[in-house]
Amino acid sequence: MFNIGGTELLLILFIAFVVVGPKDMPKIGRALGKGVRMLRSLISEVREESGFDEVDEAVKDIRRDIRDIRREVDIRRDIDQVRKEADLSKEVSSLQKDLKEIGRDVSRDLNIEMEEKR
Repeated sequence: MFNIGGTELLLILFIAFVVVGPKDMPKIGRALGKGVRMLRSLISEVREESGFDEVDEAVKDIRRDIRDIRREVDIRRDIDQVRKEADLSKEVSSLQKDLKEIGRDVSRDLNIEMEEKR
């Protein structure tokens, strides 16, 4: 909750031991324990009365649903596929080459036929 590690906790306890003294440490520990318990119960009461838990759970469900829908409807793959299929530039250039070759062949054949007729 407070992200306090073991070394930090030991340091805090040591400082409290030096400042408060060994006789009053149990009293302060009990008071801190009661305070933490009271704070936790207060927080849970506020959550129950405000309906925050229900709203929080609903938001989590909605996030889960959205994540699932995103996975199912990942249109990026579809877009990439369409781009690959729609990338006709290679095919067009290939067709252009074929047409040029056919044009050369036809021109050559016509020249040959014209020379034969002469």
